[in-house]
Amino acid sequence: MPDTTSLIECGARGSVKVFFHYCARGFSNCYIVGRQLAAAPESELPPEREAILIDPGCMDEVLLKYIEKEEYNLKGVLITHNHENHVRGVRTLMRIYNTPVYAMQPAIYEYKTNIVHDGGVFSIGSFQIEVISIPGHSADSVIYKIAHFLFTGDAISAGMLGSTPSSYGSMRQIAKIQNTIFPLQGNFAIFPGHGPPSTLNVERHYNVSVEYFHENKTKLDRSRFNLSLLS
Repeated sequence: MPDTTSLIECGARGSVKVFFHYCARGFSNCYIVGRQLAAAPESELPPEREAILIDPGCMDEVLLKYIEKEEYNLKGVLITHNHENHVRGVRTLMRIYNTPVYAMQPAIYEYKTNIVHDGGVFSIGSFQIEVISIPGHSADSVIYKIAHFLFTGDAISAGMLGSTPSSYGSMRQIAKIQNTIFPLQGNFAIFPGHGPPSTLNVERHYNVSVEYFHENKTKLDRSRFNLSLLS
């Protein structure tokens, strides 16, 4: 996926931009969410520009130049799950910016994190972030909801769901997505850890992993029942 800057939302706090960056080594997506705050009335100071970085699978010259060119004050780093192709750039990042890291794991490499919890809502600068835990692909997988977009890591990608080590893990993952993500009111932009962006409306209707689960649910239930007879 080529690097792209997209204007996502305009509001009272200022316009929000999402910058996509493809980390070739891990075949993963990294995102910078930036905002220029509305200038204070009669202030002689330039409006502040804030950003958060999501899933630094790399930290290379492209990302650094973008942050500096936009004159962003990097307020924090969000980790959707602690797999190397989504966190490999943390060490380089921390040598340059030394910014807080937020994750469900208590540490990323040697860096202590600010631990996030399912259902938690917190602020980083002017950004309000909601945490939705989606275990399955990994025990610590979370989705971050920021305004009307979702950063889904490997829990949801365009047309697919994240791989899981067992059918039970798949059922648990799908149940959580159907109970917490699909009922969200309105349409949301989805920014996954791999592949192109999508929308919540598209995934509600056309996600093939969810369709396959429903088509085979009777078979899965029967298999679980037969296994319980043997236990």
